[in-house]
Amino acid sequence: MSDILVLEEADLRTAVPLDLAAVDCVEQAFVALAGDGVVMPSVLSMHLPMVNGEVDIKTAFLPGFSGFAVKVSPGFFDNPARGLPSTSGLMVLLSAETGRVQAVLLDNGYLTDLRTAAAGAVAARVLSRVDSRRAAIFGAGTQARMQLQALTLVRPIESAVIWARNIDAAEQAARDCAETLGIPVTAVPDGAEAAREADIIVTTTPASTPILQANWLRPGQHVTAMGSDQPGKCELDPACLTRADLYVPDRLSQTRIMGELRAAIDAGAMEPERGFAELGEVLTGAATGRQRDTDITIADLTGTGVQDTAIATHAVARMTKGGRAQ
Repeated sequence: MSDILVLEEADLRTAVPLDLAAVDCVEQAFVALAGDGVVMPSVLSMHLPMVNGEVDIKTAFLPGFSGFAVKVSPGFFDNPARGLPSTSGLMVLLSAETGRVQAVLLDNGYLTDLRTAAAGAVAARVLSRVDSRRAAIFGAGTQARMQLQALTLVRPIESAVIWARNIDAAEQAARDCAETLGIPVTAVPDGAEAAREADIIVTTTPASTPILQANWLRPGQHVTAMGSDQPGKCELDPACLTRADLYVPDRLSQTRIMGELRAAIDAGAMEPERGFAELGEVLTGAATGRQRDTDITIADLTGTGVQDTAIATHAVARMTKGGRAQ
């Protein structure tokens, strides 16, 4: 077993930052998902309402990748009150040729956070207006901060607002982001106010009832919803999807059962069997993306196994090149 690489969270955080290389890596995974040969089983998901928690297991085999990852991702949302992060977990990377374990990544959820933020950047880069300069982030946790950081990698973001149910948490997140990113970031107490002037809106919460209303949207905006990764979750008013000019799921079959599309179907706003082009198909040009500056676009990101395989192989490559970013 001595040939198995064991990587710790602290080393991974140093060697595998949220940068354009990570964004490009995740984009390649979505492109692969639009092609042939990908094997990605349904998410194994365990909902634990008695402890306000959940556990997801995701995996995918991608042609051309040397390995494939199996990721275990717990989310226990009362943890912040205990002084602990909401998410944790680990990834195991296996050889795509022999199936033998190559690496165990004890990332404590960092790589999941990283690939989720990178996916937000991928969606914004292909769907938002190229001149998008103002961002609104719904949520005040780790992912809220990382999504805003990811946006600054792909769009000329000059200012941002943060809304959260807890205004104190929103104010702290705003201070942290302003210091880290060097742009004005403010907290606002009203969701409609947050959405009003934004070019890009990102929702990052575990909400079970809508926090973004359809009548708040205006022409030209892009929305990335990434919190609905369980059947009981919902961040967007179902009417947002019917108002949008373009709705793009990361994996259509998955968003039908656990994404914003699921909530819209349950509300009767969408037909259950209606087809939509996936993010990978838009990236490859097989499907049409934004057509006009006035379009409202929505990306529904539920999190896919291809992202986990991509970020795990990316992380191992970085770590085996001297333990620091190349």
